[in-house]
Amino acid sequence: MSGSSRNTDTIEVPPARRRSRAGSSIGLNLTSMIDVVFLLLVYFMVATDFKKAEEVYNLDLPDRMEGMSADPFELDEEPLRVLLRTSGADGASYRLRLDGPWDPVMDFESLFEFLQRRQVDGSGGGLFAVDHPIIIVPDATVHWEFTIDAFNAAVRAGYVNVTLQEISS
Repeated sequence: MSGSSRNTDTIEVPPARRRSRAGSSIGLNLTSMIDVVFLLLVYFMVATDFKKAEEVYNLDLPDRMEGMSADPFELDEEPLRVLLRTSGADGASYRLRLDGPWDPVMDFESLFEFLQRRQVDGSGGGLFAVDHPIIIVPDATVHWEFTIDAFNAAVRAGYVNVTLQEISS
């Protein structure tokens, strides 16, 4: 009987312990793998060149630098001429014209607006610097007040190099 009592005596294992033994598996530590991935990412970011590929194009261009200055972005120093003529028989009316390929100006206010729009203001939007030479060329029959009005329009626009040319007959 003693043998049979040994068979009936069993040790009971709690259910939590049974699960842990049955559910245990081999784990993989991902910390070092994440470190390697980040090191590779940093390496490729540092070692990669992100600019576009440069290409060389062979062009046979004529030499056009003979009449040009050394700086192609240099502003033109040719003076702007404002031609002032009489349009009436009595000399009480005038006609303005800018010498060159400019839009026509009809009066002194439009002359002021033209000069103000074409002035270099630091943003790169103008053609003429503040000290660009402006020459007012009156006709011999023009009233003196029209010549002064043209002069004042240029000065009011902010130009400092405004002169009068000898009156042509």
